[in-house]
Amino acid sequence: MNNNFAVSTNSYHGFSVDEALEGIAAAGFKYVELVAVKGWTEHIMPAMSMAEIDGIKNKLSSLGLSCIALSGHCNLMDKQRLDDFRQNIKLAGDLHCKYIVSSTGEAHFGKNEIFADDALAENIKSLLPDLKNFGLELVLEVHGEYGTGESLKRVVQKIGSDLVGVNYDTGNVVMYGGKKPEEEIKTCVDFVKFVHLKDKIGMGKEWNFPATGKGELRLLEFMDYLTKHNYAGPYSIEIEYTEAFTMNPKKEGDLAIANRAVKDSYEYLAAHGYQ
Repeated sequence: MNNNFAVSTNSYHGFSVDEALEGIAAAGFKYVELVAVKGWTEHIMPAMSMAEIDGIKNKLSSLGLSCIALSGHCNLMDKQRLDDFRQNIKLAGDLHCKYIVSSTGEAHFGKNEIFADDALAENIKSLLPDLKNFGLELVLEVHGEYGTGESLKRVVQKIGSDLVGVNYDTGNVVMYGGKKPEEEIKTCVDFVKFVHLKDKIGMGKEWNFPATGKGELRLLEFMDYLTKHNYAGPYSIEIEYTEAFTMNPKKEGDLAIANRAVKDSYEYLAAHGYQ
């Protein structure tokens, strides 16, 4: 297989971008998905100064990391947020990413959002020139009201562009869609361009997303199915721990926990021939 394996810096929510990149590189990974989500994980943001952005680029280079994707979630149902997302597209282009990731609504704290396939597709169509200009592909994350790959496939079909596909999040399809990823993936495999490889403990709404291989999901079966269907896109490891660990202010010892989870994920993948 020729897939690249990255780590989302959302796995270091509450830590600095330097701490995130250092932990990812130390674990053995060569690729990273930087997170630029306003009000959540702001490891890099369009509003940063050029000096700050160049500092992050230099950090990536010094650690031997390549930024394969930018997670720049915005509410794509809201036309007023599209210009914010265009700024994220530009940032992703400046970082030489291939992919930009977004949920359809706000990734966190969204309220009273209205979801409609046609309106969402039209909004995203208006972004196609920007994506083409910066050489990017937009991947829509399984999340929230669009909690299955099948539901996002409908939207991608309406858009009808090779520049837009599905970001299949294995943990979110359980959390929001109530489905098992190794089964639900069969409804949309040909539309998947990017994968958040997220494990989960508990098959309900529990917020418990441990290191890859430490949960209950049948991730190897899921990946084997993708390989058999010629999936050549990246896998991005995302670890969201428990709600208490993620949401509480970080304390001494917490960085070691995060670093261990990322290293455990690398070792799990390597043990099964994926590194």
